[in-house]
Amino acid sequence: MQFGLSTSPLILSMVCSIVLNLYQHLRSELKLQLEAFFSCLILRLAQGKYGASYQQQEVAMEALVDFCRQKTFMAEMYANLDCDITCRNVFKVLANLLSKSAFPVNCHLSAMHILALDGLIAVIQGMAERIGNGSISSEQAHVILEEYLPFWMVKCDNYADPVHWVPFVRRRKYIKRRLMIGADHFNRDPKKGLEFLQGTHLLPDKLDPQSVACFFRYTAGLDKNLVGDFLGNHDEFCVQVLHEFAGTFDFQEMNLDPALRLFLETFRLPGESQKIQRVLKAFSERYYEQSPQILANKDAALLLSYSLIMLNTYQHNVQVKKKMTEEDFIRNNRHINGGNDLPREFLSELYHSICKNEIRTTPEQGFGYPEMTPSRWIDLMHKSKKTAPFIVVDSRAYLDHDMFPIMSGPTIAAISVVFDHAEHEDVYQTCIDGFLSVAKISACHHLEDVLDDLVVSLCKFTTLLNPSSVEEPVLAFGDDIKARMATVTVCTIANGYGDYIRTGWRNILDCILRLHKLGLLPARVASDAADESEPSADPGHGKPITYSLSSAHLQSIGTPRRSSGLMGRFSQLLSLDTEEPRSQPTEQQLAAHQRTLQTIQKCHIDSIFTESKFLQAESLLQLERTLIWAAGRPQKGSSSPEDEDTAIFCLELLIAITLNNRDRIVLLWQGVYEHIANIVQSTVMPCGLVEKAVFGLLRICQRLLPYTENLADELLRSLQPVLKLDARVADAYCEQITQEVSRLVKANATHIRSQMGWRTITSSLSITARHPEASEAGFDGILYIMSDGAHLFPANYVLCVDAARQFAVTWTHEAKEAMREDDAGKMFQDVGDLWLRLAQGLRKVCLDQRDVRNHGLLSLDKCLTGVDDIHISHGLWLQCFDLVIFSMLYDLLQIAQGHQKDYRNMESTLILATKLLSKVFLQLLHELAQLTTFCKLWLGVLSRMEKYMKVKVRGKKSEKLQELVLELLKNIFVMKTRGVLMQRSALGGDRLWELTWLHVNNIAPSLQSEVFPDQDPELKHGETGSVVSGETVSVPSNEGAGAGS
Repeated sequence: MQFGLSTSPLILSMVCSIVLNLYQHLRSELKLQLEAFFSCLILRLAQGKYGASYQQQEVAMEALVDFCRQKTFMAEMYANLDCDITCRNVFKVLANLLSKSAFPVNCHLSAMHILALDGLIAVIQGMAERIGNGSISSEQAHVILEEYLPFWMVKCDNYADPVHWVPFVRRRKYIKRRLMIGADHFNRDPKKGLEFLQGTHLLPDKLDPQSVACFFRYTAGLDKNLVGDFLGNHDEFCVQVLHEFAGTFDFQEMNLDPALRLFLETFRLPGESQKIQRVLKAFSERYYEQSPQILANKDAALLLSYSLIMLNTYQHNVQVKKKMTEEDFIRNNRHINGGNDLPREFLSELYHSICKNEIRTTPEQGFGYPEMTPSRWIDLMHKSKKTAPFIVVDSRAYLDHDMFPIMSGPTIAAISVVFDHAEHEDVYQTCIDGFLSVAKISACHHLEDVLDDLVVSLCKFTTLLNPSSVEEPVLAFGDDIKARMATVTVCTIANGYGDYIRTGWRNILDCILRLHKLGLLPARVASDAADESEPSADPGHGKPITYSLSSAHLQSIGTPRRSSGLMGRFSQLLSLDTEEPRSQPTEQQLAAHQRTLQTIQKCHIDSIFTESKFLQAESLLQLERTLIWAAGRPQKGSSSPEDEDTAIFCLELLIAITLNNRDRIVLLWQGVYEHIANIVQSTVMPCGLVEKAVFGLLRICQRLLPYTENLADELLRSLQPVLKLDARVADAYCEQITQEVSRLVKANATHIRSQMGWRTITSSLSITARHPEASEAGFDGILYIMSDGAHLFPANYVLCVDAARQFAVTWTHEAKEAMREDDAGKMFQDVGDLWLRLAQGLRKVCLDQRDVRNHGLLSLDKCLTGVDDIHISHGLWLQCFDLVIFSMLYDLLQIAQGHQKDYRNMESTLILATKLLSKVFLQLLHELAQLTTFCKLWLGVLSRMEKYMKVKVRGKKSEKLQELVLELLKNIFVMKTRGVLMQRSALGGDRLWELTWLHVNNIAPSLQSEVFPDQDPELKHGETGSVVSGETVSVPSNEGAGAGS
């Protein structure tokens, strides 16, 4: 050790070589010696703070790097020294030294910097190589002390078995960290520091002298002034602590001089004489107890110790002019050894030792690197006999999860600085290897923050995040090997370790967007794996988003928004316009461009998104959020072409990861839908972005519906914003949207179950009925659903009928406007015949034995009352009454009277049928009243009501049916107010009046006298009309429809 401090680099190199050999073969016996070697020699010299020459620093650094190349060296330093409360954190200090030594501060990169980098990367690569050897702990065991345990007595059951020593060293490291935190608290406020340690169970709830003494003895970083004041205090507890503190020292076979030095190095000797006496008394008692040697008693040890302190003050205090001579010292110590003199040779040896080496009563604070003195060496030899055994670490990654976070930050910073200042490709490659090793370790141990920091550092070197300050960014990128290597490394990390990237996705995407803006990305960078086998939902309108990298398309690759530069010259050269001379690109420019293309191909940027299906959930969510953030929030007004292009590109990537993660669509869907909905709702003019959003949404629904049964309704509901597109946008894309919806239906009809889903589909199709270009595709979708009964369900039957009706109405009007009168009449007749057949078919459903008959009645109601836009002749209406309504009422009456046991809920069926009769009659009243056969029709209606009034259900008349008929009969007031039912009428009103009341009196004899107390219609016309308007409430929807007829 002493030879190592020689000024000769050769001697230092030989010493380091010898120690390296000792480490390789005898390290299990040299635990504390190795700590002393690095603390007192290598660290002192390598830092250059203690007068070491540059040659000494370089030799020390070379030696350190040689040690670092030993695969298990750093792991053993951490396990044996950093996790030992009595030792320094050698691993941490060495790692920091390597990191700091790699930093070129205001100077060029030197051999020392490269040497430190090699050592640092050797450590990192050693960790990376251990990853494949098993025994990797991805999470540090959670250590908590639940009860007080004397921390200085913690032992391991088996130092050779990793099952035992791995948790042991972690527990011991936890204790060491807590002690250091406690020391920090103690240095600010001793009382609070001790309370903190009690709270962490490192000191007992009730303090005892031994535990406090051991805290002072074994805790690094304590303020030695405070420790000295505490130990010198006259308080009884403090005195007890002082004696326990002295008892922790081993002075066996030590001379008084080194023993006293060792004792006083652990705290600052107080200045007050009483405190000094108490301290020296405790020391003397302990020393005499272990090394009496020639001392007669402990008083002799005390007097001699005190004399040594006095001698030290006289000899080394600059304020003392007259120094003590050897004779003075011997004379002062006469007769102190039990009344006898101590041997002169003994005292002379003590005198010369003190004169030559001062006893430092104000020892160094903190974590400096002390010089190895003889007293320290003697202490080391004593301690090495009692220290814990040396733990030999094999090639497995037992503690890398604990070690790597300590050095990751400084390592990334150091490699980054060297990479930034380096000028040679081999140094670049060394840095890249280090970056990749850091990424591998970070991913293996799930250290997301470390990986994010690495990505941020690397992205800075790509030059892609910097505003372009050069005229030709593509060529500049091709000429910058550092930028190209950094770009490939960033993408390699994203592809290989994307599971553990979080905020780093933002920087990665910024680089990708920059490459996109430069036109350097492949045309299908955002494609998903299944695109090649399935038709795209994108109709292909609008400009291409990206450009091909093939040599045939070189002219399209260049700097955007400028025509100068290599790519601009390529375009000019290859164009047909030869009016102006075109300059040829130089060989250097062609080579730079080729290097750029090769770099982009090595990046495999498309894999980042197509392989996103393998990303962990949290990383995938971060990637999604980053894409949405980069796309920006859509604006109502027009955005710049560059911003729109970026938004489109990000949307493409978002759609790609959505399609590639169909099994995890629930995780992504909320963010994807909200982003697309914002685009659709905020766009007022057709543009590439809204086109990509609309058709991307349709594509997602079409592709994912078969795999997401539990999310089918959510996917279909997402199409509703498409129905609310601005009119100009909707008109521009209506035909393509309809085609895609129709394609969606044909591919996924069996997966759409809910009424809400079908309502969205049928609305999307039927809304095109009035669009001249899209209506055919819309009707084709409706036809597909209805033509095959396999796709008709209770959830979509009525919706499909309504949608088909809308097409029929629209096409009828269009046909009427386009055809001659004769052809139009024939077409209306055909439509009316089809309508009557439909009504007759529904009549059969109304007679079904099952409960579906009530649904049939409701559908028949809509069929008969919802034909406002279809022209139905009066004759056809009369046929409908005879063949459909009256016939159905008759058949239902027969069923109710003869087959009630086979038909359940017949009462509700009869009520629905009666309401239908009244509703249809009132809606057509104005038109039918003009017919000569109206009286016959009206009497038929009254006749059916009379029969239904008297029908028996389950052996007795139905009160509900009777009340309904009476209520419906009051609708004759409508006939009165409209001039149809009058006592005197030019159209046989008297006969109609008489026959009406003849039937009504059979049903409700008191109705006429209650409603028409005065038979003179001329006197009560206005009053009756006002009453009727308030009474006709039995079929409110029908009255409204009738009034509007």
